[in-house]
Amino acid sequence: MTAKQELNPTVDFIAGTMGGAASLVVGFPFDTVKVRFQSPEFAQRYSSTTNAFTTIVREEKFVGLFKGITSPLAAVALMNGLVFASYRFFLKVQLNDNSEIPTLSQIALAGTGCGVISSVITTPTELIKIRQQSLTIPTSAKQVAWDIFKRSGVRGLYRGVTSTILRDSGYGAYFWAYEATCRYLNSRVPSSAHSSETSLVVHEFDHQPNVSSWSTLLTAGAVAGIAGWIFTFPFDVVKTRIQGTHGARLSSSYSSRLAATYGPTNPYHSTWSTIVNSYRSEGIPVFFRGLSPTLIRAIPVNMATFATFELIVHALS
Repeated sequence: MTAKQELNPTVDFIAGTMGGAASLVVGFPFDTVKVRFQSPEFAQRYSSTTNAFTTIVREEKFVGLFKGITSPLAAVALMNGLVFASYRFFLKVQLNDNSEIPTLSQIALAGTGCGVISSVITTPTELIKIRQQSLTIPTSAKQVAWDIFKRSGVRGLYRGVTSTILRDSGYGAYFWAYEATCRYLNSRVPSSAHSSETSLVVHEFDHQPNVSSWSTLLTAGAVAGIAGWIFTFPFDVVKTRIQGTHGARLSSSYSSRLAATYGPTNPYHSTWSTIVNSYRSEGIPVFFRGLSPTLIRAIPVNMATFATFELIVHALS
């Protein structure tokens, strides 16, 4: 590779950050609805996705749909940097040289690995976000974080890390589906145009503008988002219940309800206890509660992610 063709990590980092920020803004209202559906406190309060949206806007104004966005937005740069860097690393260690085209299995393994690494950032940021989204009273990310730290220290900020790792392993299916879709849709064009700009970046190949049409990139992004969630959504439900039900002082009414129902022991204290108790009390459907708004959200969110990434890469390259 020539110096001109070599990957520019600064461009990739900026593009990934902007793509992540765009996807967060586009999809956050759907994420708020998902969290409300998954939280035992609000589980029976909304009859449908549309009803949840209208109820939140009516009771908490439009800003209620973006409650808790500060925490993930503040960490989006670091998280996206970790995802891209760790994905490239795990992919590179599987290849003999940079010119080798990775198999879909290698892509899936690299994606799973980067999901484990990204959980270092996503666990505390999503914990804070979920606590905010589960409260009907106005709070800031700083207030919630400080409350958790005072009660449990740094360890408290990593509550639910096991279920977060299992959930974030969905990056394997995410990257696999994106690349598989791009390869399938590009299979009818000349071989020199088989890879998307994004796949070239994450695979450390040459930048070649316009090798994939926007329709291909957007379709692949939508498919990737759906695939990533379908395979790991039950763990997202488990994660939400663990992170949102630890006797938060800012939600004393909910703590009282838990105590009245289950006694002093929180049934959602670990991944396994959450799975067992959720299944016993609500059956298999509980593990797919909130899937509808999540899949709806996945389509525009991942279209925004890849479209923004492509635009920034082309603008800066």
